[in-house]
Amino acid sequence: MRQEEELDIGQNIEKVRARIYQAAQRSGRNENEIDLIAVTKQKPAALIKELIENGIKRIGESYVKEALFKIDLLKEFDIEWHMIGNIQRGKEKNVANHFQVVHSIGSLKTAQEINRFAHKNGKTIQVYLELNVSGEASKHGWDAASDNRVENMLLEIEEILTLGSLKVTGLMTMAPYSNNPEDARVYFVRMRQIRERIRTEIPDSGITGLSMGMSGDFEVAVEEGATVLRIGSALVGPR
Repeated sequence: MRQEEELDIGQNIEKVRARIYQAAQRSGRNENEIDLIAVTKQKPAALIKELIENGIKRIGESYVKEALFKIDLLKEFDIEWHMIGNIQRGKEKNVANHFQVVHSIGSLKTAQEINRFAHKNGKTIQVYLELNVSGEASKHGWDAASDNRVENMLLEIEEILTLGSLKVTGLMTMAPYSNNPEDARVYFVRMRQIRERIRTEIPDSGITGLSMGMSGDFEVAVEEGATVLRIGSALVGPR
């Protein structure tokens, strides 16, 4: 029997939602302010159907080719598709055409290209700006590990905010991998601080969301202000 057939998706969803609720209670937050994205990269379309049957309609994918295959297979379903992976050069058109929300806008150039194709389609795409707050070379997005780098980023954010086919909703990051969820806290705190700086220096930016927190650290992310969680293995099992 394949591993995905042994999963109890409904039970996994209940467990994750309970943990979100408890983390929200600890930090004085309302769990209804926190959106749950099910990350289904390298998982079959049948599993996404099971998520839908259990009330999960926000689906995150990382690889454009794989995602397009699933989007076509599942076009009869009411799914909000989220692009959460790095957007390679030349893939911007497919991302703009097929996703409703993009979490991985990591440069001014990428923003401009997504905006260009969205404008051609007469659509507006909700986007998050990806920040690298850890300074890891393996991470994508704006280098926001130091305050002087944030200063440079603010100028590009102001330019992105003029792009008419993008609705900049918030910021996104990935904390470095660790077996200890507490290790992620410092990075989530920094994300919240950067968001507040943007809201102070660009008051009309509309940047309020924080897309941060995955299966290994989402409770800490909730405690530090995450508004969007990108959960894979805790819902759909390991890759």
